[in-house]
Amino acid sequence: MYRVVTAKEMFDAKKLAQKYGVVGKVAGLYRMAGYKVDVLSADEGADVNFIASKRNEKLGVKVFVKNIYVPLDIVEKLKKAADEKKFKPILVLYGAGPKLKDDVLNKIKELNISIKRVRR
Repeated sequence: MYRVVTAKEMFDAKKLAQKYGVVGKVAGLYRMAGYKVDVLSADEGADVNFIASKRNEKLGVKVFVKNIYVPLDIVEKLKKAADEKKFKPILVLYGAGPKLKDDVLNKIKELNISIKRVRR
C-alpha cells in the first residue's frame, strides 16, 4: 500500500534540502514519509543530525556522507545519544561513498542500530 504525499510535505522537503543540503535531503525523505522532522545540526561532527517522530516512534538519524570507511566512534556516539534522549538510532549512508568494515558492522548489530543507504 502506498502513502500519498501531500503538497505541504513536498514543500517542507524541498525547503529542508535547500537549507541543510545533504542532511536536509535525507530529512525531506523522512518528512515525505509522514514524520515530523526537527533538524538539530547539519554539521558532520554532530552525534545526531535530526530527530524524526511519528505517532509513538522517535528516530535519531545520523547522516554519513564522506567517501571513507565509517569510523567506530561515530557509531558509539550515535548509540550514546540515543540512550540519553530515548530514541531509536539510525545511521544513513548517503551515496555510494561511505563503506562499513566488518568490525564496525558487528558493533552496529551489537548496539542494535539500523542502517539505511540513500542514493539520490
